[in-house]
Amino acid sequence: MNAASPVYFEIIDFIAAGTTPEMIVGFRPSSDAQNRVEELIEREKESALSPDEKAELDHFMELEHILRMAKAKARLISSRG
Repeated sequence: MNAASPVYFEIIDFIAAGTTPEMIVGFRPSSDAQNRVEELIEREKESALSPDEKAELDHFMELEHILRMAKAKARLISSRG
């Protein structure tokens, strides 16, 4: 993953492909995406992120928050089944 293909595109692609509540609950970022986010977080602690990398991390964190809320709602929908 790099600035040409930000890590958060993976979440956007997942959402755009269409989902079911079960797919939302089961979604996990790829190991590449997880590694990239971990790398960005570690480098952020050292104040070593470029503006583009900071934006990439911020966008990922925002989408991750939205995905967590969607998972909670999807679990509720699934339980009503």
